[in-house]
Amino acid sequence: MEPSLETLTTPAGADPAPPHGYTANKEAYLRRLKRIEGQVRGIARMVDEDKYCIDILTQVAAATKALHAVSLGLVEEHIGHCVVGAAGEPDPARRTEAIDAKVREATAAIGRLLR
Repeated sequence: MEPSLETLTTPAGADPAPPHGYTANKEAYLRRLKRIEGQVRGIARMVDEDKYCIDILTQVAAATKALHAVSLGLVEEHIGHCVVGAAGEPDPARRTEAIDAKVREATAAIGRLLR
């Protein structure tokens, strides 16, 4: 079994890097997602209570914008942690391959966000 990129780039005795770029901000992401969850429950309640459609659409837009903000933060964390981490690969051939893979992942994720 080949060693992972993390194993290759972490000096012996040092704490390994967090497994994901967002790990350091996980609690903040969870708080934001719980607020968004509350917004969505509020939207469902508005529909159940037959509120005015434009008011519901306004709340849907707010929840969508909040999810986009979370998404952009995760993309930034991916680039700053995962892509930059791949650039730390000591083997030049594997480095290029690792960077290309991480950039493709980010590009595909951004593409899904734009659909």
